[in-house]
Amino acid sequence: MARRRISRHTGQSALSAWASGDEDRRTLATAARFLLEELTEQAPGSSVEVRVPPFGVAQCVQGPRHTRGTPPNVVEFDAQTWLQLATGRTAWGEAQAQGLISASGTRADLTEVLPLLQNPRQLQDPDADGDQGAPGL
Repeated sequence: MARRRISRHTGQSALSAWASGDEDRRTLATAARFLLEELTEQAPGSSVEVRVPPFGVAQCVQGPRHTRGTPPNVVEFDAQTWLQLATGRTAWGEAQAQGLISASGTRADLTEVLPLLQNPRQLQDPDADGDQGAPGL
């Protein structure tokens, strides 16, 4: 498992700011990257590549490992859509119906792993869990 680059406190603070309406690019980037790190922790593997341009990419979900060229299972969305999905504010099917998700491959459906947060209320207080884990986890 990859080492975290964004501390839980910094990530939770960015999520809290985003949830409160902060649309600063740095906040959006930090929140998106933090949740990509959460995704790799909660759904480790390398069979699906999740892209949130221009902020980051993560490989996740157990299954066949891809090693060269274009991955067979790719999911891509903008940062706002990613944050909405990862926090449970938007359902996968709803975002897909609105054309907000680009997904290709037989494993490119993240409904089994999203949302990442179990308790979105903790977005409002990044210190709610004493910095012992990601929001609601």
